Amino acid sequence: MIEVRRLDGVQPQPWRNRGGVTRELLSWPPAAEWAVRISVADINQDGPFSSFPGIERWFAVLEGEGVVLRFASRREVLDTTSDPLHFDGAAAPDCELQGGATRDLNLMLRSGAGQGRMQRAAADQEWLSPAPWRALFCTGPARLQIDDTDAARLPAMALAWSAHAARQRWRLLHAAGSDEPTPCAFWMSFESRHE
Repeated sequence: MIEVRRLDGVQPQPWRNRGGVTRELLSWPPAAEWAVRISVADINQDGPFSSFPGIERWFAVLEGEGVVLRFASRREVLDTTSDPLHFDGAAAPDCELQGGATRDLNLMLRSGAGQGRMQRAAADQEWLSPAPWRALFCTGPARLQIDDTDAARLPAMALAWSAHAARQRWRLLHAAGSDEPTPCAFWMSFESRHE
């Protein structure tokens, strides 16, 4: 079964440093000891990321001119065309905006809980994964097809996910009747060490 969560249905939570807001789309399992957390952040000013020891992070720019992330030993420049960046949540890089506010997608995985990843989704290309937990986030209207059947119609800025998707054939399709280009989209997966 596919569940869909719209960004516009989630209350924004202001950051303590007032540099932006976060909308949490999903914590799974829904408990204090979640294994997977997906959120969208609006970054309004330069400043450091929060430190999340024991968490693996994936980060992708959805809207805006992009960011420069400065880690202790490296510098990463990211924009809407960049692949997601994977890093240790304890690293807490400094973030510098490139020409204004950005909107960004975050995937957090609790270290030791299992293996996961985020990757760009290309339209009309099949995505196969053995992971039972899988998700798709789209910036614009789209359709999710699973095993050649339409499984979900996604509005702009929405997350579709399932915890029972192992070895299914997922495909991102253009929204029917839409003249818009295929939206920026990302696949996410997680496989527990206990399964």
